[in-house]
Amino acid sequence: MLHILLLFSFLLSTSPAAAKDFCVADFKATQGLAGYQCKVPEEVVVDDLVYSGLNVAGNFSDIPKSAINTVFVDQLPGLNGLGLSMARLDLSLGGVIPLHSHPGRSEVLLVTQGSIIAGFISSNNIAYMKTLKKGDIMVFPKGLLHFQVKSGPVPALLWSSFSSSNPGQQVLSNALFSNNLPSELIEKVTFLDELEVEKLKVLFGGSG
Repeated sequence: MLHILLLFSFLLSTSPAAAKDFCVADFKATQGLAGYQCKVPEEVVVDDLVYSGLNVAGNFSDIPKSAINTVFVDQLPGLNGLGLSMARLDLSLGGVIPLHSHPGRSEVLLVTQGSIIAGFISSNNIAYMKTLKKGDIMVFPKGLLHFQVKSGPVPALLWSSFSSSNPGQQVLSNALFSNNLPSELIEKVTFLDELEVEKLKVLFGGSG
């Protein structure tokens, strides 16, 4: 039995998969369902593993008064296959990151400036929310709807880490009112009246 285990360990240590420390995304190759193919190791450079740009905020949006600057695999090819990514979130006074989810992904949020009200809604429709201040961290479990709302007089700076190199995002309000579903159908599935649906479709750019 011992010699079999030793042989198995040897085969693992000498296999190409075990010898590959990382899989830098090859943007020139065809992207499959599993993600990007690996760049040829000889062509990997240190800049494939370094990103500069989170020192500035993303583009602010007028409606939520917030900005998001993401570092996913498309911005940092070295993240490919590692199940990691980051984002910078800036919330001005009155700012909000509306209810949204990252399908099948989890998130950890760190507050480094200001204060926010953050929370998520479980699949049992129980809300878990708390006011977070500088130095506080909150976990948002996989795939659940969650939000951040600015509180206090100082703009907030947040940092998020995700359990995916490309976590994706679906914002609930956009999903409902930025689409081309007929208004009558949205009224039925949301229990909102016609005037409310039309107002929200204009606000979020929906049609139908």
